[in-house]
Amino acid sequence: MAVRATVSRFPIDAGAHENSGIPWGLTVTPFATKDENGQAPAYGSGGQLLPRCENCWAYFNTYCELDQWSWNCALCGNPQGLSSEAIARYSQPQSCPEMMSSFVDLELPVEESDEAMQPRPVYVAAVDLSSSDEFLELTKSALLAALEALGPGSLFGLATFSHKLGLYDVQGPIPVVKNVFIPPETEGSLPIELEDVMPLLQFLAPVKTCKDRIASALETLRPTTSWERTTAAGQGVDGVLMGGRGFGVAIEALLNYLGSEYGSTFALGRVFAFLSGPPDYGAGQLDTRRYGEQYASRGEDADRALLPEQTPFYKDLAAVAVQAGVCVDIFAVTNEYTDLASLKFLSVESGGSLYLYSNTDDSTLPQDMYRMLSRPYAFGCVLRLRTSSEFKTGHSYGHFFPDPQYENVQHIICCDSYATYAYDFEFEATKEFAKHGSEPPIIQIAFQYTVVLPPEELTESGSGSSVRGKYSLKRRLRIRTVQCGVAQNMNELYDSVDPEVVLSLLVHKVILASLEQGVREGRLLLHDWLVILTAQYNEAYKLVHYKNGSSVTTQIDVAFSQCPELQPLPRLVFALLRNPLLLFHEEGVHPDYRIYLQCLFSALEPSSLHRAVYPVLTSYSTPDKLAYPRHSLSRAALITSGSPIFFLDAFTALIVFYSSTADPTLPFPPPHDCLLRTVINKLKQERCITPKLIFIKGGQDDATAFENYLIEEQDVDGSGTTSIMGFVSFLEDITQSVLEYIK
Repeated sequence: MAVRATVSRFPIDAGAHENSGIPWGLTVTPFATKDENGQAPAYGSGGQLLPRCENCWAYFNTYCELDQWSWNCALCGNPQGLSSEAIARYSQPQSCPEMMSSFVDLELPVEESDEAMQPRPVYVAAVDLSSSDEFLELTKSALLAALEALGPGSLFGLATFSHKLGLYDVQGPIPVVKNVFIPPETEGSLPIELEDVMPLLQFLAPVKTCKDRIASALETLRPTTSWERTTAAGQGVDGVLMGGRGFGVAIEALLNYLGSEYGSTFALGRVFAFLSGPPDYGAGQLDTRRYGEQYASRGEDADRALLPEQTPFYKDLAAVAVQAGVCVDIFAVTNEYTDLASLKFLSVESGGSLYLYSNTDDSTLPQDMYRMLSRPYAFGCVLRLRTSSEFKTGHSYGHFFPDPQYENVQHIICCDSYATYAYDFEFEATKEFAKHGSEPPIIQIAFQYTVVLPPEELTESGSGSSVRGKYSLKRRLRIRTVQCGVAQNMNELYDSVDPEVVLSLLVHKVILASLEQGVREGRLLLHDWLVILTAQYNEAYKLVHYKNGSSVTTQIDVAFSQCPELQPLPRLVFALLRNPLLLFHEEGVHPDYRIYLQCLFSALEPSSLHRAVYPVLTSYSTPDKLAYPRHSLSRAALITSGSPIFFLDAFTALIVFYSSTADPTLPFPPPHDCLLRTVINKLKQERCITPKLIFIKGGQDDATAFENYLIEEQDVDGSGTTSIMGFVSFLEDITQSVLEYIK
């Protein structure tokens, strides 16, 4: 469980927080195997025996004061007695993980109701047949990759949807499909329960014995309609319906189908929805005509109009998925407007992922699918953050489902080791931290989760024959208690800033602002934040001088030259303003791509997000020799460095660029056994998605893919009309705004 705060020393009171201009909060990656310093937790059992505070429900931890018979809660200071079992346990502290470490992972007993549960993971693919042959070919290869990644004890079901929903039975000698017609009405639902069409256990086939049959069933998939589909789908000749995409009804029916067996047949369900365009038939259909010219004529802000959802259907469906214990992953392979703004809730709130591929040619869908399923994940998770009494959590951000009853409790159906959540803090009214650190602030994060353990090979002694055991469920409780420092003055606070975590919180806040008030508002928020921070920093370091009450200063320090921790921030803000996340609709940003980025960015841990916003550019003198570890993203930096080979890591893309002046004897592309390739392969392995790898030879190949990332000479608002370009003029603009602000 990695926990990173925006400042390692907290502001002493609300005034100090306000005056610093720094967002105050943290990011948590709960299922990461180690903490942010690479330390593993202390493992143990008996999580149910861990004493809890009677006042704030925090768990006992190493920061609590312990007497022979009682203990004081480190978070709220409440004293309470110990049970006789706990007294006996704590008399031998070296045997208790919670006495040894502030980061523990304890096993919980499996409840009796769970004992009977068959811990088999269930996977269902829902494939869009209102599509093309290319789309289905790509989907087939993705599902074949998925079958390779699934454990042998898994169950797999294949369903298709168009104007009808098809269920496949692959357990017989030849695959059989049964279809149910989807009613075209927007309020309609299936006339028959899926259980009556095909019993669930006939639909869900064991991967171990049916892998080949599932593969042959995939081969039979064909698109329902081969003619071009009009956007007003389903409006055929003389009212005859010509195939639609009844996605909403199909997913709702599948969730209810699986939900009936949640807790008995399976412990974790995942639905993979493959979409080739917008749902345009039956309940949950989306009107894609809103993406068009009519906004220009009505004078509406297109960015603001296309970001909110147009129907609560998919948000409500996410609640059904959570109840059914199913997480939904959406794979949209399309370049037409699909209104992901409405669809995203289904995946985000159920703990799934949203993937968007603009075409089938160079799509990384099969690799992403394999990668997603072969990494470990936890399910049925509950996340809870508690703080000491002086402060509390404000907003929480990330892909979770908030508990309808309890505050600050988040449910996550499925959580992998990359999934990251963020919180911001505020002071309780009139409270502040003790001066000189007599009572330092404390944060405790509790994460309860379940993992499926594959069966051990049980070898019977003597006979030599091995018996396959059953999959088993393990419920665990992971607790991390963090003690933070308090900054006694502004310089201490600024020196403890972690710019990557500040960026994470800014991205969350900006996404929220742009969803609620439009992209323009999001951009303004970011710009004003940097202006205020720069002004506060100049005040704190006494760089602004006052005469007769008004400020007189010759030089505003916009580069934060006296504080190395703040120096990356102007570049990060500039890069974020240049990111498609915040570019205007007129600049050719597809609204679905913007939504995809929002979903991707809001689940990334801080250092990955840093690369996605401001890519890392390194240079090599030969494929085996690193020249410079870091360049700014400007053409000037390339020219002055004189290196022949550049490597750019933009998180979703990795680009190797040979400059046009490179020695022609240097091997292109770089050979497989060189240092550069080793670096590339390591990065690809560590990523949660498959980055695209591009090789460009300057002077011969088209270099725009690489040059587009050199943002520092580009205009911040993308209009490209000013004579002074890029980052330099952006800093001048900030300087002017700061001068106006401090007047």
